[in-house]
Amino acid sequence: MVDKKKTARDRATVRRHLREFIAALDRRVPHVERVGEVAIARAAAALRKKAVQRLAELEAEPDKSH
Repeated sequence: MVDKKKTARDRATVRRHLREFIAALDRRVPHVERVGEVAIARAAAALRKKAVQRLAELEAEPDKSH
């Protein structure tokens, strides 16, 4: 048997962590003078896009705790 309250709590934690991760990526300032910065900025943008997509998926799922 699945503990529905724990599952809902875990999902809420994941959503919170994703929001914090997205915010951290948004705060990041590119340093164009550094070698490899373009690749880092692209990777950060790709990670942000995936995090936003996952957050949207989690928020669209119905709450199954009832």
